[in-house]
Amino acid sequence: MTGHGAAVPDGAPGRAANGAARPGAGGTPIADARTALGLDALRVPMPADLALRILERAGVPEREYDRYALVEGPVTGLFVAYGRGAVTGAAPVDWYPDPAAFEEAYLRRTGRSVLRTGKPLPGVVGALRTGRDRMLRYDHGTLTEAQWRVLEAVRAIPRGQLRPTGWVAREAGLPGADQGELLAAVRANPVPVLIPVHRLADEDGTPLDCGLPAELAERLRTHEGIDEERLDRFLAAGTHFLGSDTTRIFCYPTCAHARRITDRHRVPFGTADAAHAAGYRACLSCRPVAA
Repeated sequence: MTGHGAAVPDGAPGRAANGAARPGAGGTPIADARTALGLDALRVPMPADLALRILERAGVPEREYDRYALVEGPVTGLFVAYGRGAVTGAAPVDWYPDPAAFEEAYLRRTGRSVLRTGKPLPGVVGALRTGRDRMLRYDHGTLTEAQWRVLEAVRAIPRGQLRPTGWVAREAGLPGADQGELLAAVRANPVPVLIPVHRLADEDGTPLDCGLPAELAERLRTHEGIDEERLDRFLAAGTHFLGSDTTRIFCYPTCAHARRITDRHRVPFGTADAAHAAGYRACLSCRPVAA
């Protein structure tokens, strides 16, 4: 199944029109440190966190800059930036040709320098491993309150499950929001993969990619156990909800409870109204309708 949405990295690598790196503002703290120490001319390999060590030795307060680490994710490596105890940005490593390009894009987006460290923010590794990030804090930067409420709703979608845009709008407290506005907020996500936009679906249940490359979004869903071929079969049959004739409860097809319904007890529904008319109650876990 092919998702919707173009891949739009959060800032392309900083290059001038002729392909050369921009001088001055286009430089990065690490690149500047290399030049100042003469390491480029000597071709001496520089430790990844050398610029950070220099600032620490010089007594520069941590509030003057952010940090980032290269963290191994479930299907791709991620640059994960943080400052003041909160995640401030993230990006798949293949969005940038090298760490310096990520640093430059981060500076343009946030107005803050970011220096590499070997120590990710506590909780990040576990969040990527389990797909659950509830212990992390995020700095939403310049996002509006409505945008961040949308991303908080996306953040609440459980690992291995999908939720439609209408569900996200309802959970965000924006029931009248236009789908285009919702998707724009999702594409503004400064921390892809950590906030799982790959778990978002269209109203008919079709997965949406929302700024992630389609191949990466599909790999993430597959890693989490989302069977897109099974979803295709349900969608082709007009099935958007699954009920159990033993519990008389109906769910979204990817809900953990729906996946446990055996074939003989599974009852398909095209709409929530049809499920209600048949005497079924909405699942309290996946909440297919408002309480």
